[in-house]
Amino acid sequence: MRRFTTLGLGLAATAAMPLLGACNQAGGAPPEEVEAAPTPETEGPEVEPNGRVIDIYMYTVDPENSSRMHVFKPNLVSAKVGDTIRFIPTEPSHQSSSIATMLPDGAKGWEGEVNEEIRYVLPKPGVYGYQCIPHYAAGMVGVVIVEGEGKTANLPFALEARHPGLGNPKFVEIFAEARARGMFDPAPAAPDEAEIRQP
Repeated sequence: MRRFTTLGLGLAATAAMPLLGACNQAGGAPPEEVEAAPTPETEGPEVEPNGRVIDIYMYTVDPENSSRMHVFKPNLVSAKVGDTIRFIPTEPSHQSSSIATMLPDGAKGWEGEVNEEIRYVLPKPGVYGYQCIPHYAAGMVGVVIVEGEGKTANLPFALEARHPGLGNPKFVEIFAEARARGMFDPAPAAPDEAEIRQP
């Protein structure tokens, strides 16, 4: 008995479909006027780019010191909101991805593909830690410090983050350099103009 009741309800619903469509056309909005929800692929950047581009190169062997392997150059950058960080693979097998525990609150971060250039527009002040996923444990990491009010708000979390292999000592080294250069001081540090390129 249950099978026939279910079948009867299904037939009734199917028969009602054309009537519902006619009601929609008569009194509701036409289907073409209904606004679709945006998809992630069509959403714009978190902040508009300001036209400044800072290049960070990915190397298997440091061109200035052949004893250092798997490096970002530079691996420490001072920037401003709206600057674009451009990661450029100079040799195969590298990419750049942000580290979720080393981002300012609310920043979405980025994840690049191996052997492909990636650009990221810096949306807010703070500390941005990043890695090359294939060489994370080898210490291929870096930091971008974005100037502005609240630039050190996520610094305690970034310092507490833990990393595999050589990641921890490399971040200790990078943060020590940032302190030595006064990058965490209240006064804004000037971005390194030598590393800024036009798109």
